[in-house]
Amino acid sequence: MDAMTLYVPRNSLIHRLDPLTKMLYIIVSIAAAYLLDNLWEVAAVMLISLGILLLGKVFRNILPVIALSFLLILSIVIVQGFFNPANETLLYELGPIKFYKEGLVIALRLTMRVINMVSAFGVLVLTTSPTELVERLQQKGMSPKIGYVILSVLQIIPQLRATYGKIQDAQRSRGMETEGSLFVRIKAFFPLLGPVILNALNDTRERAIALDVRGFDRDTPKTYLNETKSYRHSTLLNILLLLILAGLIVWRVMG
Repeated sequence: MDAMTLYVPRNSLIHRLDPLTKMLYIIVSIAAAYLLDNLWEVAAVMLISLGILLLGKVFRNILPVIALSFLLILSIVIVQGFFNPANETLLYELGPIKFYKEGLVIALRLTMRVINMVSAFGVLVLTTSPTELVERLQQKGMSPKIGYVILSVLQIIPQLRATYGKIQDAQRSRGMETEGSLFVRIKAFFPLLGPVILNALNDTRERAIALDVRGFDRDTPKTYLNETKSYRHSTLLNILLLLILAGLIVWRVMG
């Protein structure tokens, strides 16, 4: 994984797909998970997203992101299992605590939708270079300023993480304790925040100066460092995804 992005370079079919096709897949996948109510159908949509990540050789990279969603998933299971108004069939009882089948089914459905959403975004973020994505959007008519904002957003967390790691290593070399118990880690965390924030502000100022020097705000045609890539079967895949989305909407309305 590049220290400055979440992108994971791999030689896979998914990496070679058009970034716009991957963006369309995010929309279709999330919409499908919410248009479908059956538990097995939602599970199938989730497994497709996870399968694409496997095909792109980035499945292991999405696992920490899914793990970060654990608290949200746990809260969904607790709230739906205990307090959903549709609860009728008692699964088990522990004193005053009662857990119901209907709430569990709803919680499982919502959990799979969350995992599918995270995985669908992972298909784009983990297999697409931010530069390639922004250039592709700009070639389709998006403003370079908006493109720069998107690129900055995609890079800000990895950049802060890399900066934090460098400052932590520097402070550790000076004798500062940064490892050990939870209390020691928390105690070491806050003194590092100041240098990280100041470094981020300094980087922002330097970027602004660099963009100004290079005439970023001038109303002239923009050129691209990389040649426009041709993506095989992108039109066919886009049409197929749109047909799937349209079919699901019609099925939902008619059903």
